[in-house]
Amino acid sequence: MESIAAKAQLARDRRRLTLVLAITVIYFATELIAGFYANSLALLTDAVHMLTDLAALSLGLFTLWISSRPATAGKTYGYLRAEILGALFNGLFLWALVAFIWFEAAGRLHRPAAVNGHVMTAVASIGILINGFLAWLTANEASSSGTSMARRAVFLHVVSDLVGSTGLLIAGIITSLSHWQAADPIVSFLIGALIIYGSWGLIREGVDILMESTPAHIDLDDLRTDLLAVAGTQEVHDLHVWCLASHQFALSAHAVVAPGVDHDRVLSDMSARIEQKFNIRHITVQLEGDNRKAQEHDHF
Repeated sequence: MESIAAKAQLARDRRRLTLVLAITVIYFATELIAGFYANSLALLTDAVHMLTDLAALSLGLFTLWISSRPATAGKTYGYLRAEILGALFNGLFLWALVAFIWFEAAGRLHRPAAVNGHVMTAVASIGILINGFLAWLTANEASSSGTSMARRAVFLHVVSDLVGSTGLLIAGIITSLSHWQAADPIVSFLIGALIIYGSWGLIREGVDILMESTPAHIDLDDLRTDLLAVAGTQEVHDLHVWCLASHQFALSAHAVVAPGVDHDRVLSDMSARIEQKFNIRHITVQLEGDNRKAQEHDHF
């Protein structure tokens, strides 16, 4: 059962994420309007970068709501994978936007367009102040084990925004002082690369989950060794581990046990080992005797 302290921490994280979301929406709108006004592709690209944060924040808050919905006869695992579908859609949509921005940036390198460097500098300065505040807001407990992963992920997003705003500021200053218009599309390329780098892990994890790949941090040989270490276990086969959703794992396996072994004790020991060491809580193990005929089929 979730402790009172854990619930209070979750509520604090939700409030902070909501505040960060509200501030990010305001700054995203500001960058979008300023980008069109200043004719700055770099500002528009950074606005798309802010869109990655909006997607991550919205997805995190949405997941907190939808994942709490109960399972049904038609969806026996509930709505856990809604976050994966949302993450894949957001990531692929952002990649399409980056491709369009890079296409426009390449065109501007050949045909430079007049950019208002003063507006770029002003908006970038505001962005540095805002992202600095958001970094402070989310960094206080970002390394704490009790802090939600959503909040730690948001902190990383904010840091990348800070880097993007710094690049914008440099481009704005260069454009204002030297009128070198190529600084704008060059920064667009760099921020676009930052978006691709930041979203690659999200898309890769989503594809792995939908393909039911073995989680990267789990060594099947190590897991099999731990199961065989349970007294009375002679063999483990048909071992499968997959993700139900991010950080929620499932396991199924067949285990051959010696005659006369207490099946309840074996199942209990296996469950305890797997949960404590590998953080797997959805466990199905079928025990078989030496004749390899199923004797018992238990679920945890």
